[in-house]
Amino acid sequence: MDFFQILSEDRIKKAYQDGEFDSLPGFGKPMQLEDLSGIPEDMRMAYKIMKNAGYTEDERRIRQEMLNIEDLLKKCDDNDRKNLQKKLNEKLLRFNQLMAKRGVKTNSSMFKNYELNLQRKINK
Repeated sequence: MDFFQILSEDRIKKAYQDGEFDSLPGFGKPMQLEDLSGIPEDMRMAYKIMKNAGYTEDERRIRQEMLNIEDLLKKCDDNDRKNLQKKLNEKLLRFNQLMAKRGVKTNSSMFKNYELNLQRKINK
């Protein structure tokens, strides 16, 4: 053990003995653990950070669908393009509605392009 670990352990023990942890919310109650078994182990920390920041599962799902539709648009012929563009517009509208509920402005096309590119890289 290094010095800082020993020091922090001593401070935690002292605080426990002084009763500083007795008034914490949920003291004496079992912890409610989240089931993260459906999330790959290397992505769990990022998932928790995004969830704590207010990023919802619906947003993630809609963003993923938008990325999939954009990939299909790049590879499709003209016959399918109109239907895919309509689906993409519907998803974008739904996404903007979700973000508006949270008070996030999504009108900037530059922000949207950056965000979609970032999502593509994360989801690879």
